[in-house]
Amino acid sequence: MVDAKPVFQVLLHLLFLCLCSANGVQSFKEKKVLKLQEFRWRQRGGTRSTVCLSQKSRKEKGATILEIKHRDYCSGKIVDWNKKQQKRLIFDDLHVRSLQSQFKNRVYGRIKDASEAQIPLTSGIRLQTLNYIVTLELGGRNMTVIVDTGSDLTWVQCQPCKLCYNQQEPLFNSSASPSYKSVLCNSSTCQALQFDTGNSGACGSNPTSCNYVVNYGDGSYTRGELGSDHLSLGATPVNNFVFGCGRNNKGLFGGASGLMGLGRSESVSLVSQTSALFGGVFSYCLPTTEATASGSLIMGGDASIYKNSTPISYTRMVPNPELSSFYFLNLTGISIGGVALQAQSFASGGILIDSGTVISRLAPLVYEAVKAEFLKQFSGYPPAPGFSILDTCFNLSAYQEVSIPTLKFHFEGNAELNVDVTGVFYLVKTDASQICLALASLSYEDEIGIIGNYQQKNRRVIYNTKDSKLGFAEESCSFI
Repeated sequence: MVDAKPVFQVLLHLLFLCLCSANGVQSFKEKKVLKLQEFRWRQRGGTRSTVCLSQKSRKEKGATILEIKHRDYCSGKIVDWNKKQQKRLIFDDLHVRSLQSQFKNRVYGRIKDASEAQIPLTSGIRLQTLNYIVTLELGGRNMTVIVDTGSDLTWVQCQPCKLCYNQQEPLFNSSASPSYKSVLCNSSTCQALQFDTGNSGACGSNPTSCNYVVNYGDGSYTRGELGSDHLSLGATPVNNFVFGCGRNNKGLFGGASGLMGLGRSESVSLVSQTSALFGGVFSYCLPTTEATASGSLIMGGDASIYKNSTPISYTRMVPNPELSSFYFLNLTGISIGGVALQAQSFASGGILIDSGTVISRLAPLVYEAVKAEFLKQFSGYPPAPGFSILDTCFNLSAYQEVSIPTLKFHFEGNAELNVDVTGVFYLVKTDASQICLALASLSYEDEIGIIGNYQQKNRRVIYNTKDSKLGFAEESCSFI
């Protein structure tokens, strides 16, 4: 005779599931475990690190792989990590405000002259939040530069320098490089400068040189002339690489020698200048902020060299004629713990993906939907006050680990960015007494959303400018 007790238990369990579904309660949510002890920031002392000044590189299957590091561990002793974390949020807020204003200027109005130009995503404020650096060789000298997908022009500080901020490495000396050449002011490259950067190339005191001026929203700037020189990306040579030789630079540039422009322009960006070598394809895996963590910037498109643990899912890049230097995607949805959210703003235009913005920004209606669902699933934990741009915060100082809902961004073509567990919360205080959902709302519905670098950690992000598509895959970042 069959025992009726197990059958009764199964029927009772099914009835419970049906009742939960009918009441709108999701019994099984997608969650990940966040180990707070590992996640918490630790005080780090010592003198300036040299690890960031000797970054590694290698060549594999036609691609060049550069080690990418977080900038915090190249800037010396950080006395107060709480203050560092909080200042980063404040700077991020100021930079996004300036960025949105610049977008409106480009879309709805024209910049009158170079003195009024503000190059989006490269302000002095923003360079407090542009966190990732690589080493390249320019004119035979190693230069540590900040990686930025939101800028086109690559530039470094140059001797002789009328005014230069402090950097760790010696200034680039163009007169000491036999391969250095000035870009002529009547050249097509100089003329293309206005389209790519919003600045018009101008003839300086030396009428043959092409001057550039980049002014920033906080009063920071870089000024100099365009030049060309021999560039080495690891073992890959790039002849006659065009860059900005900054003779007058002021701002909060964090000790780096300059900036690497990985924007979408068709002339001065590093991507376009190396398209014959790498086919207009590059990718990165951004590491966490641990002192020993490193990732990779790969120039070239052979997917077999990636170390992704999930298949690559691609979405198309959305063209934007007024903002052609930037990478836009169609965000079609967001899910929290496996629950798909409903918001009209998902269909209201493209979202920018950027390597420099820290915290992702969402349209107000979308953010409110995300916040409501997250609080519904992550319940029972003591609240904490909001800070700066973050308003959904908790006091988790009494916990060793917590289960948190998964966070996924969904894009056109069924592509998805499954955010790593370390990219869901932001530690405002290192003891976890103030830890916040690492997403923020835009001020207005018509502003442009941004996928920030905090949500891109430990993910392979592939930019294919030739085929106008962008891919995502999970990957535990490591240079080795």
